[in-house]
Amino acid sequence: MEPCAITPIARIRTDFSGKFGIPRQSGLVPELTARIVFEPEYRDPGALAGIEEYSHLWLIWQFSTVAAEFAAGRRWRPTVRPPRLGGNVRRGVFATRSPYRPNALGLSCVELAGVEGCDLLVRGADLLDGTPIFDIKPYLPYVDAHPEARGSFSDAAASYALEVDCPPALLAALPEEKRAALLGVLRNDPRPAYQHDPGRVYALEFAGHTVRFTVDGNTLTVREVL
Repeated sequence: MEPCAITPIARIRTDFSGKFGIPRQSGLVPELTARIVFEPEYRDPGALAGIEEYSHLWLIWQFSTVAAEFAAGRRWRPTVRPPRLGGNVRRGVFATRSPYRPNALGLSCVELAGVEGCDLLVRGADLLDGTPIFDIKPYLPYVDAHPEARGSFSDAAASYALEVDCPPALLAALPEEKRAALLGVLRNDPRPAYQHDPGRVYALEFAGHTVRFTVDGNTLTVREVL
């Protein structure tokens, strides 16, 4: 079969310069804001006509760091070890949302917050800064929403959240409009599921700052914001 070539139509600008801390699914932290910037050949206002009539959008994108690993010779595997299962249980790659899939494609549902010129402002994105986007489609509630659907092991994670202890003086180091998003990211527990050392200090790169924290039991304590 001949390979199919697709090219990015846009890239997203987010507060995540590294993979650590990015929410595991879109919509988990609605306070996160991002900007979708179209490539020059697709910066046509006509392509966005009517998009403001939708509240949510589907983004089809690429795990660009994984794609680079594949290009360097890493091969995809039929089974993966989901972090939410502790990293020790294998599942079929197509039974997970692991980035290590044959085409390294991702799918995210985001809230449309506004249109500025030919840019889209969105909330709740789970993408690394600079991620290439291949397509954008409107979310249609009457066919896309299935509240009765089963979610396998992910159902247990839906209600999981940490208590975040962040001294006001440290939180003040971030711009005011970024603070609620940071707290939302921390509540969702950025750590790998198999790490539970209360003495370990983690470092999260967010909005141009380094946030250092520890986790003891169900409480995450911010130690520094640099």
